[in-house]
Amino acid sequence: MRDEMKKVPRLRFRGFSEDWELCKLSGVIEKLSGGASIKPTDYLEDGIRTIPKGAVNATGIADLSGSKYISEDFFEKNITSHVHTNNLVTSLRDLVPSAPNMGRIVRIEGDEEQFLMPQGVYKLELFEGMDGDFLISFSNSDKYRKIISAEKNGSTQVHIRNGEFLNIDINLPSKHEQKKIGAFFKQLDDTITLHQRKLDQLKELKKAYLKAMFVSMNTKNNKVPKLRFTDFEGDWEQRKLGNISKMYQPQTITGTELLPSGYPVFGANGYIGFYSEMNHENDQVTISARGEGTGTINYVNGPVWITGNSMVINVNDFDINKRFLHANLSSNSLKKYITGGAQPQLTRDILTSVPIKLPNIFEQNKIGLFFKQLDETVNLHQNKLTQLKSLKKAYLQNMFI
Repeated sequence: MRDEMKKVPRLRFRGFSEDWELCKLSGVIEKLSGGASIKPTDYLEDGIRTIPKGAVNATGIADLSGSKYISEDFFEKNITSHVHTNNLVTSLRDLVPSAPNMGRIVRIEGDEEQFLMPQGVYKLELFEGMDGDFLISFSNSDKYRKIISAEKNGSTQVHIRNGEFLNIDINLPSKHEQKKIGAFFKQLDDTITLHQRKLDQLKELKKAYLKAMFVSMNTKNNKVPKLRFTDFEGDWEQRKLGNISKMYQPQTITGTELLPSGYPVFGANGYIGFYSEMNHENDQVTISARGEGTGTINYVNGPVWITGNSMVINVNDFDINKRFLHANLSSNSLKKYITGGAQPQLTRDILTSVPIKLPNIFEQNKIGLFFKQLDETVNLHQNKLTQLKSLKKAYLQNMFI
């Protein structure tokens, strides 16, 4: 049955059987208020916060991290562009041609506060009985996103006109069913947000540990890290990367040789498919040697086929802990060793001379295990977050018409 013929969604809460009613957003949104024209010179170091266009996203909650400030006097002169906590806002402009977030609807959450909207951001005031959380969820549905994509105007700074926005079709269930659906997606969004925050905190924690638990390759005087496990002492020894590893670029596989299954293939920036053979049975540390991600350090699990876009730092024949090596290299930047300009690359000749500071193998093992466990925890939260986002996408496809 075609979408325009459907009157109920494929997935529904028990106890609801009535057909959904087709109407326009103009029948849902009582008032649409636009933002003020703010010149760069109007922004201050402190004052009243603005709602950035970047506040609009798929989480349902306004991201205010990019807020700027204007004076109280400027704020009072633009009273029609005021918003406050718990208001719904959207953006009908986007600097990205694909407009990934244009038209999505978010709620301003947090402590009671007033804000000023800039041009392109709009406050939505709904008719009585319309559930805001239902509308937020609808703005992330596939059908709505396709409409926004079709209606957008422009090529660089794309936009959708107010009248076109308000003319968008929306299918509505009863007020009670709206609340049920809205609350369901609100809870799901809150869970996703909590996992995202936890993941971000873990990544920041890892950055702090990487900075504190290794000796920079760019300093000659520092011979011990700031943070160290107990029972370890003595200076770390400086070596060259080429003296503690066999460094090489494996054979590259073309895109036509990739298969739908088999051994995973690891390229310069991640896994790109499968192949019938492997060229590394064991785990390896690699450095992206070509392209945009040149200099990225990777820990690649075997068995695997690693392509020539990666430089393998093979320490199988050396007294080096691979997890330690991966974390040690990750704690330092290789940017100054990159050559090539428009086509960046890292060559073997240059990498062999890169300095690296090492403790004894027992301390390496201790540090390597610590970062292995930390990476596994990060991956666990990343996988959970991915699963939740996939689940939300499936619900959005099936719970709206």
